[in-house]
Amino acid sequence: MNSQFDAIVIGSGIGGLTAAGLLAKAGWRVLVCESHSIAGGAAHGFSRQGFHFDSGPSFYCGLSQQRPSLNPLKQVLDELGETVEAIAYDPLGHYHFPEGVFPVYCDLQRYAAEVAKITPQGAREWEAFCQRMLPLYDALKEIPAIALSADWRVIPHLLGNYFPALLKLLPQLPLVNASVGDVLNQTVRDPWLRRAIDLECFLLSGLKAEGTIAPEVAFMLGERMRAGVEYPLGGSEAIIQALVRGLQRWGGQLRLQAHVEQILVESRRVTGVRLRQGEILKAPVVISNATLWDTYQHLLQPKDLPQTFRQQALATPAIESFMHLHLGFRAEGLEGLTGHHVVVRDSKRDIAEPGNTCMISIPSVWDANLAPSGHHVVHAYTLEPFAGWQRDGEYETRKMERAQPLYQALERVIPDIRDRAVLELIGTPLTHARYLRRYQGTYGPGIAAGEGMFPNCHTPITGLYRVGDSTLPGIGVPAVAASGILCANLLKK
Repeated sequence: MNSQFDAIVIGSGIGGLTAAGLLAKAGWRVLVCESHSIAGGAAHGFSRQGFHFDSGPSFYCGLSQQRPSLNPLKQVLDELGETVEAIAYDPLGHYHFPEGVFPVYCDLQRYAAEVAKITPQGAREWEAFCQRMLPLYDALKEIPAIALSADWRVIPHLLGNYFPALLKLLPQLPLVNASVGDVLNQTVRDPWLRRAIDLECFLLSGLKAEGTIAPEVAFMLGERMRAGVEYPLGGSEAIIQALVRGLQRWGGQLRLQAHVEQILVESRRVTGVRLRQGEILKAPVVISNATLWDTYQHLLQPKDLPQTFRQQALATPAIESFMHLHLGFRAEGLEGLTGHHVVVRDSKRDIAEPGNTCMISIPSVWDANLAPSGHHVVHAYTLEPFAGWQRDGEYETRKMERAQPLYQALERVIPDIRDRAVLELIGTPLTHARYLRRYQGTYGPGIAAGEGMFPNCHTPITGLYRVGDSTLPGIGVPAVAASGILCANLLKK
């Protein structure tokens, strides 16, 4: 294999594959090095005993050709000439609160109608909340993510091609820097609705309303209503396969089980990477899809970075890791089962408390090929601190203990789930860190609104760039795809 490239991408997550594919289409010689035996990073899929599981994301919006979408990931797939087959569904899920179950509809009027059954005041305030948030989405949707880049040259591009959209955005600028909590305090008093919006924010960003930036939720609400929600047939792996096909279609390369041990730097300039086996690959540009902590602490040597910059970057707060429960189970008698559920186990505890809010995905209700005939798959997960976990004699016992909140949440949806299970896989923060090569298995930076911004793709080292969920615009599938777009467009110019 050629050891000289125009760009080397470390990691095959959605952000890395996006940047690599777009650069390959622009004529760059691109290599993606993936440590794992499976591409996809946090979005990879895996199979056990005929059951196919998603490892991470399970909620997608606007992937197919059925309805117009502003999802940056969809824009990348279109640019690379690839498609993903997906099935639409509504309601998008059910929130299980201790006092009852709330169906969550994409259409905001139907959402309000369900709120009204619980709290008429909340329904009125929900409409006021949306009326404040959606004009921001209406302004942002005029500027496609595929047109953006992470440098000053984007300004004349926007002025020349999207001037009316910029004028439309001007009145919304105060909201661009606001938190959802700011909007919530202006429009919502009803305690039930405030908790529901906190939950929506937590599921999206890992932070409650006061810590989540308003544009993120405005985009989510607008896209849910405009494009609906869909599940990719074949699971999240189908998205990764499409991105890999797009990369290879345009001449880019992917190497699996190619663990990058070190980014090579000379005189504050990138020269390439060194793999674990000692192989050296040369390139004037390296793009790290690893987290900022892994990039700056493990892939680089301390002397490679200015000391103050390195200390500040490594001090970035991180959201907790996860407990995962993957099950294969018998499906008889569950004909009315739906695919997405969120269970809040105790209303007196904080929704962000580990084990209290549990996310449940049963994608085989949409794609029967994910499980053997007569069976389903489920992926349940909840936040879990990394601290205190170690592979010792108590590890297996602790795994079972910490999986109990997930089983208890699943019992709210399928009461006899323990008896139905035929395959059980339990993942801990150590599992999350090991397979995804993520610092402490974290979900991503815990940068609250008003307390800083996600760092952009630039670094102090010439030729070294970053993409992924610890990079602007942040956490989530659309955001990481956008990070890859911003980086690729910067380099293509």
